[in-house]
Amino acid sequence: MAMKRVKLGRSEVEVSEICLGTMTFGNQTDEADAHAQMDRAAGIGMTFFDTAEMYPVNPVRRETVGLTEEIVGRWLAQQGNRDRVEIATKITGPSQTVRDGAPYDGATVRACIDASLRRLQTDRIDLYQLHWPVRGTWAFRQNWTYAPEPDKDRVLDHMADVLDAVGQAVSEGKVRAFGLSNETAWGLTRWCDVAERTGGPRVASIQNEYSLLYRLFDTDLCETAVQEDVTLLAFSPLAAGLLTGKYAGGAMPDGSRAAVDKQTGGMGKLGGRLTGRAIAASDAFGRLAADHGWDPVHMAVAWQLTRPFRNVPIIGATDRHQLDHLIAGLDRSLPADLVKSIDRLHRDHPLPY
Repeated sequence: MAMKRVKLGRSEVEVSEICLGTMTFGNQTDEADAHAQMDRAAGIGMTFFDTAEMYPVNPVRRETVGLTEEIVGRWLAQQGNRDRVEIATKITGPSQTVRDGAPYDGATVRACIDASLRRLQTDRIDLYQLHWPVRGTWAFRQNWTYAPEPDKDRVLDHMADVLDAVGQAVSEGKVRAFGLSNETAWGLTRWCDVAERTGGPRVASIQNEYSLLYRLFDTDLCETAVQEDVTLLAFSPLAAGLLTGKYAGGAMPDGSRAAVDKQTGGMGKLGGRLTGRAIAASDAFGRLAADHGWDPVHMAVAWQLTRPFRNVPIIGATDRHQLDHLIAGLDRSLPADLVKSIDRLHRDHPLPY
């Protein structure tokens, strides 16, 4: 298959229109399978890989922070692999598992870029992202109780400090483009404004959750991204597995992410996504896919590419077989009547979690 290429914002970084996520590498996905997935992806032109310093997840553990980057790095170190792909990684926002919850500033960013470069065994990061903002975010189901940061001047000073650090890394050739993640419309606008005022690197992308079940990006953030020429990197396009049909009717299959959560002491709620309304919505989308002769996984990913903004879905798989299944549907485009049916169904099942 011929994978299309997409520019990240106004940067010079060009990537495949589908991105391979790596957050399970080193936990549910062992190193051999992870390397096989990267081989498979690169072999079909899916050359954009996304990772983060805190990965692997499900769960995040202090002792495994950085392990995914190391696994990716060992693959990159193989002869010729680095020049085949584009690598995105992220600095962790305030988290008790990384830096004891301390917020990042410019100095932290500089140190973390160098640490990621060492783990990745490379001299450059194609896209360096802020995993979530220091001031907090409504992402990760925090929209239900979100309280914004009231100190605007402090926020703007922080942005200038971070952009200065990233700009230094860009000038040194360590970073090619700068991106955000789990950001708000106001935050995205301010990052663009501060970059313009200070001459710092402009935001090229924003990595936020986006799927048939989670469409908070569709309004203010969509308009902001379009007007500011920022590319969405859409994570969890399968809604943490809900849209695969594996949880149909409230099922809890062995080995699924929700089941693993329970085994490790979590509630098995897929980060707050596994609700009664989400099951009903997922089941409805599954029936719609079947009525139109589509696999629900393929429909969910293909729908992303119909949106009226530049959008790179991030797909992830715990094993090579899951990745093969995802890849099998990447050469199909949704017909217009199915897109319209999806929009109608969305009105019946808005924001189910």
